[in-house]
Amino acid sequence: MNQWLDDRLHISRLNDKFLRKAFPVHHSFFLGEITLFSLIVLILTGILLALSYEPSNSLVVNSFDPGTKANPNLVPAAYHSALKINAMPFGDMLRRIHHWMANIMVAAAVIHMMRIYFTGAFKKPREINWWIGMLLLIFASLTAVTGYILPYDNYAYNTVSVIYAITKSVPWVGDWAAQAAFAGRFPGDGIIPRIYGYHIMLLPGILLALTGAHMLIMIKQKHTQPQYAKRLAYKKIVGVPLITQQTPIMLLLVLLFTGLVVLFSAFIPVHSVEYYGPPSTQAISSIKPDWYLLWVFGALAIIPGFELEVLGGVISAEFVGAMVFPGIIMAAMFAVPMLDRSKENMYYAENPTNHPVRLAAGVAFLVMMIVLSVAGYKIELIQGGLLTTANANAILWILTIGLPIVSYFAVLGIVRMIRALREADERDALAHAHADD
Repeated sequence: MNQWLDDRLHISRLNDKFLRKAFPVHHSFFLGEITLFSLIVLILTGILLALSYEPSNSLVVNSFDPGTKANPNLVPAAYHSALKINAMPFGDMLRRIHHWMANIMVAAAVIHMMRIYFTGAFKKPREINWWIGMLLLIFASLTAVTGYILPYDNYAYNTVSVIYAITKSVPWVGDWAAQAAFAGRFPGDGIIPRIYGYHIMLLPGILLALTGAHMLIMIKQKHTQPQYAKRLAYKKIVGVPLITQQTPIMLLLVLLFTGLVVLFSAFIPVHSVEYYGPPSTQAISSIKPDWYLLWVFGALAIIPGFELEVLGGVISAEFVGAMVFPGIIMAAMFAVPMLDRSKENMYYAENPTNHPVRLAAGVAFLVMMIVLSVAGYKIELIQGGLLTTANANAILWILTIGLPIVSYFAVLGIVRMIRALREADERDALAHAHADD
């Protein structure tokens, strides 16, 4: 039977090419796998949630609070179906798992990209996979954002109104782009079906395609080897084969990881749709994006309001803060492989301290992202008395620019100190060796 299948499907070639691939055994290399496991669990829980979700803006009687015959309590069908999911056995638990898996997937992807950057694993010939990883990070964030809109409570309504306004702020084509993206003017009847299509078909399809391309290229180019492999077998692949040893490790990891997320979800709820209620014109002052987009919110908070008319189009602070500034940040991240001029052969993961400029630049970038995320809480900082309305923007701008510069030079100084101590230890060891001779 095996020979019959092999004659037709060439399974032995599949085994030799893919199933025997050696995987490095190092904890940092599991970050990409955690990202993949999160995506799989998200798809499975999303399918279960979709079975009970109604993607419609149509008004229906709220069966949980029907009102009266003369004045029925009408709510959007999407919001009502979210209430029904919460009332189902394990329905709320399913929403929690789906929510926290989305956050963990983005977090694992961010940390994975940090490992790639600090160890230099983005360099030739792996530039394409760096760019694919960046696209995965962007589309994973977009997928999560569209998911938060689907319950269509007042929080989601305010969220999508902000996104619509940002899209509309694009000069010259903003109004057309907003209507094209959101199926007409906001709030329109087609907005939830459109967002639902993005969330369950378009964006997951893109994520799966990018993930497949990422894995195929990784298999073709092989992993960078961890530093310990250089000592064990120089210029040879050190690891365990996929089908016989890596697969059991992966299964154990996915079961342990999923179990921890389920346990976490049992105790940490997501925001309650009942608390915010159905969509209304009442604004929510505390509305904020999740942590991975909070830096964009912070940039919007500290850019002073302005409008500049150019050739019939209006360039506004909203457009600069939410489109131009993030675009520059993303472009810089995409350009990382082209900006790095070091010529080492990327066979082994590099020690970050051997490349102090790259290390310092990465730390400075992370500090800037953290400061901008804190700036997203500008109103709360003012209300808490930590800042005043008059000086809030100035202080946050100084921190946004000043702290990254300070951290950059601090890292360079620390690395130089580490190098000096390392060289001193080597000299001492050499002196002791000569003395023993």
